[in-house]
Amino acid sequence: MSSKKEAKGACITGIGCYVPEKVLTNRDLEKMVDTSDEWIVTRTGIKERRIVSEDQAASDLAYHASVDALKKAGLKGRDLDQIIVATATSDMIFPSTACLLQDRLGAKNAAAYDLTAACSGFIYGLSMAHSMILAGKAEKILVLGAEVLSSMTDYTDRKTCVLFGDGAGAVVVEPCEAGKGILATYMRSDGSYTDLLYKPGGGSRMPLTPERIRQGKQYIHMKGDGLFKYAVKAMVSAARTTAKEAGMTTADVDYLIPHQANIRIIEGVRKRLKLKKEQVIVNIDRVGNTSSASIPIAWCQFERDHPERISEGDLFMLVAFGGGLTWGAVLYRR
Repeated sequence: MSSKKEAKGACITGIGCYVPEKVLTNRDLEKMVDTSDEWIVTRTGIKERRIVSEDQAASDLAYHASVDALKKAGLKGRDLDQIIVATATSDMIFPSTACLLQDRLGAKNAAAYDLTAACSGFIYGLSMAHSMILAGKAEKILVLGAEVLSSMTDYTDRKTCVLFGDGAGAVVVEPCEAGKGILATYMRSDGSYTDLLYKPGGGSRMPLTPERIRQGKQYIHMKGDGLFKYAVKAMVSAARTTAKEAGMTTADVDYLIPHQANIRIIEGVRKRLKLKKEQVIVNIDRVGNTSSASIPIAWCQFERDHPERISEGDLFMLVAFGGGLTWGAVLYRR
């Protein structure tokens, strides 16, 4: 691409992922809380999840995923214009995890910043990268979802502790020819449903104190039934709207990569979109819900493990829903 003004599309040129080595199985959780493998699998589809070691934080997971993505794109850190990290579990309040990652990658020429949109964060970040490239403001952007959800999971709460895992996924986005790469994006939010999924303590509204820590305010709080109903409806609407924007329908989609929240939510979305099971990319059984990292991890593992199933021109629908509430979708032609 000889000129930024010539860029008509934004393509992913490298995708990488990383999950910690430690495995937390359902059998392990049976020893920690009143639950069972059958109960967890039936209600969530999860068999195991990955958990960080004591010396790992979000930026460490992000670094490993980034190295993988940059290698596949044939780039070095110094080549990047921007680094966008979607995370709800940053290393610290500030500086951003993206700045910590920038230093480690040697990305001296890149603007670096975090965004928080919970499980929809990667979709939001990809949409921002798409806009920046089409506007000619950047040519090489690293977009990540990186989460250490174990850091705010209450392992005495059986409703939530069975769900969450740690991991990171990264993509490199660059200009490409029209008709390829990101074809359409969609983002929405509704803050009136905040109480369905949130972490109350640790911000300026409720700074943590010994008493609030005893009350568990530092942990994720969730109302699962309300989330399920809203999530399926929102994700289906996002997928249909995004396809329509590109002049297509969801019947044109080859693969759906949904946020890996819960197998029942994924199945609900699949059925309403009238897709076959083999069209839906699922890895929740192996890694659990990794929030903003779930879509890039699932995509990365699918490309790595099943290259024979992927063809040039395949149409991917990425769709997510998360706390905020936030939701969105990206339609991508490979």
